Amino acid sequence: MKLRLFLILLLTAGMISCREKTIPKPYGYYRIDFPAKKYHSLPPGSPYRFDIPDYAMAVPDASRNTEPWWINIEIPYHKAEIHISYKKVTDNLFIYTEESRRLAYDHTVKASSIVEDNFLNPAKKVYGTIYHINGNAASPMQFYLTDSTRHFLRGALYIRATPNIDSLKPVIDFLKTDVIRLIKTLEWTE
Repeated sequence: MKLRLFLILLLTAGMISCREKTIPKPYGYYRIDFPAKKYHSLPPGSPYRFDIPDYAMAVPDASRNTEPWWINIEIPYHKAEIHISYKKVTDNLFIYTEESRRLAYDHTVKASSIVEDNFLNPAKKVYGTIYHINGNAASPMQFYLTDSTRHFLRGALYIRATPNIDSLKPVIDFLKTDVIRLIKTLEWTE
């Protein structure tokens, strides 16, 4: 009887001790593959022209308050868009630049900082400001460009995902180079 009880206890202890311990997996993010950087110019017909990546497509803005020459540069693989709005300047440049500044600074609720960079390209008559919005903001980058007399173009990069800078930083850094290329290649066609 004692031997039988001893064997049962020994067998039970062996089964309990051999059970695999569950260890929680560390928190991580998915690996993101980035396509090669190749660019093409927007098709002619609008008052502006710039380069966009081959993995993106320009589509007319379909929002309710859209105006002529407003487009969205869609980047489906990264669930991102660059919203482009265009306006003709008629003694209202100050209003447009202040509105652009206000729209960028509306992100201060979630942003950890906003860094402004001036952009100057006198050869193409393109001048503007780039807003780098750091932190968990909905738009990590915005800008406006103008020739100061006739044309005004505003852009904003958006990623259709819950803002989480830890997981989105590689995508944001990848797409920021495309936005900078767009800005540097902008030309007025009229």
